[in-house]
Amino acid sequence: MVRKTKQMKKTIRLILGDQLNINHSWYQTVDDSVTYVMMEIRSETDYATHHIQKIAGFFAAMQEFANELRKQNHQVIYFQLNDENNLQSFDKNFQFLIKKENFAHFDYQLPDEYRLDQLLKNFCNSLSITTSVTDSEHFMSSRSELGDFFEGKKTFLMESFYHMMRKKHNVLMQGDKPLTGKWNYDGENRKKLPKDHKPTPPLVFKNDVSEIVAEINKANIKTIGTIDAKNFVWPINRTQSLELLDFFATECLALFGSYQDAMTPNEWSLYHARLSFSMNCKLISPSEVINRAIQEWENRPEEIEYNQLEGFVRQIIGWREYMRGIYWNKMPDYATMNYFNHENKLPDWFWTGKTKMNCLKDAINQSLDFAYAHHIQRLMITGNFALLAGVHPDEVDAWYLGIYIDAIEWVEITNTRGMSQFADGGIVGTKPYVSSASYIDKMSHYCGSCYYKKALKTGDKACPFNSLYWNFYDKNEDKLGKNPRIGMMYNVWRKMQPEAKAELLLQADYYLKNINDL
Repeated sequence: MVRKTKQMKKTIRLILGDQLNINHSWYQTVDDSVTYVMMEIRSETDYATHHIQKIAGFFAAMQEFANELRKQNHQVIYFQLNDENNLQSFDKNFQFLIKKENFAHFDYQLPDEYRLDQLLKNFCNSLSITTSVTDSEHFMSSRSELGDFFEGKKTFLMESFYHMMRKKHNVLMQGDKPLTGKWNYDGENRKKLPKDHKPTPPLVFKNDVSEIVAEINKANIKTIGTIDAKNFVWPINRTQSLELLDFFATECLALFGSYQDAMTPNEWSLYHARLSFSMNCKLISPSEVINRAIQEWENRPEEIEYNQLEGFVRQIIGWREYMRGIYWNKMPDYATMNYFNHENKLPDWFWTGKTKMNCLKDAINQSLDFAYAHHIQRLMITGNFALLAGVHPDEVDAWYLGIYIDAIEWVEITNTRGMSQFADGGIVGTKPYVSSASYIDKMSHYCGSCYYKKALKTGDKACPFNSLYWNFYDKNEDKLGKNPRIGMMYNVWRKMQPEAKAELLLQADYYLKNINDL
């Protein structure tokens, strides 16, 4: 650590709540003329109705990070939520500080949200002092890299981008060929959890965030979900994040791939890493996460099959970087896309979990309890139902952005509006991810004890997914009928007897009209 004592012009630097990267080049030098500013503000708590654990988690991580900077002798100004002098927005607080302390230069890191990117650009244009922006030094690709890679192409195939990233960073490569000669082992990672299998209990933390929760309540911020404020389970600093990474590598990686799509009641973690909150706050970097996983595989090749590792690496170096690239290539238009012109409201029970459908009840209650669900619960349970029910993408976006602790718009909106809802018309996914009860039963233990019967397509206790599935294809044949990936389903639909079709559509219509009672 280098310390500068020479008097330079006073600089003020913004650190956002998702920029908690202690290894950033900013912090390699301690400079008394540089002041770092962090803020808990209403403009960030109120742009969506967030889970109480999400707000508490971000504030706790921010406070820990500010304390770490102070320990390293950096100058820090920290606005807590209810501070008397907190003007509750970035621009107002900075205008106040710049004037009060005579700062001569404003500096910030590239934000990951389009909304904040625009806000900070406009703010800089309004200032009479000099300004500069630097990279957040976190991601393995630049904002524009995906757009450059696919320039002139109509489709943005993730697999192609993933291959490029593997080559660029020399990850699991042997020269210019993939290690083992095969790029992708996704076909081996779709196993249902055996009925008698008891997953490894998750590593959880016991962070006391009760003071933060009291401040959130004092400010009357509207939130969803529950929290055990004295035993907050999520990591709130780099040390805990690295501990969780180690736990995943040693205890979960060996079965991660096999069961990454599996679902079972009352098991919220399974073999998932649950590192997305730490990574999205930048407490840990994608490169150190994949390097740790690769190191574990190299140390235990007899115990950890290659498909377990490749599936994990692909999620991070492929999917996560790809989604960020799509975001910066397609915003702000992406946020308004609604390919199917869906207009329906999200069912009321998405906010309470009070539904008779076991799969949705479990996925939603888990989300309310932990601010977390794994990718298949999000894609093939809650997302699948919302798409089949014709819910407006804005409604679905707002729910996902609010309920999950790892949801920041750059990663949420591309996964929700793109992958889950196909509202982008196929930029991210090559087909809509919809299913009837058969897929849910194949990958989970939800259906056996459900009020609804998985095998019934019509009638009193017919699983709603079954009729809604065919209704979706029927309503959207003009848009999907020529899609080669779902041609088989349209062949099945076209061969059905007219009476059977009519019965299915009538059943779907009934469920849609009574959706809050399902």
